[in-house]
Amino acid sequence: MFAVVQVRGVVNTRRDIKDTLKMLRLHHINHCVLVPDTPAYLGMIRKVKDYVAYGEVDERTVATLLSTRGRLAGDVKFTDEYVSEHSQYGSIEEFAAALCKGEAMMQDIPELKPVLRLHPPRKGYRTIKRTFQQGGALGNYGEEINDLLYRMR
Repeated sequence: MFAVVQVRGVVNTRRDIKDTLKMLRLHHINHCVLVPDTPAYLGMIRKVKDYVAYGEVDERTVATLLSTRGRLAGDVKFTDEYVSEHSQYGSIEEFAAALCKGEAMMQDIPELKPVLRLHPPRKGYRTIKRTFQQGGALGNYGEEINDLLYRMR
């Protein structure tokens, strides 16, 4: 499972990149989506790699994000009680583990919003004009995306 965070805005951007960000449901800076590891999503991520940060996310980070930033319809906080009442999972941690293994999807929980609105990272981005490998904030973070998401929780 990949976490994709929009880092740059889309002013003066090509239409196909804007459309791909829209298909990924990334409409604002610091919004995050969790997508499965499929060829279709990988192609979309590669197309917008100069505007997003992405990487392989672990279960602990997904559980932290869902418990702190997960929202239901009507901007209601996402809780363990809601998960146990409306799904087969007993807690957010169990749901996050199933989500990372590919056994569950975000749509399995009714009224769960698929976009996580994150806080800007504590201590800020390094630079939004270079890739992560060049010392910036864009592109493939690999396992380091967990540290970025922890700073944005």
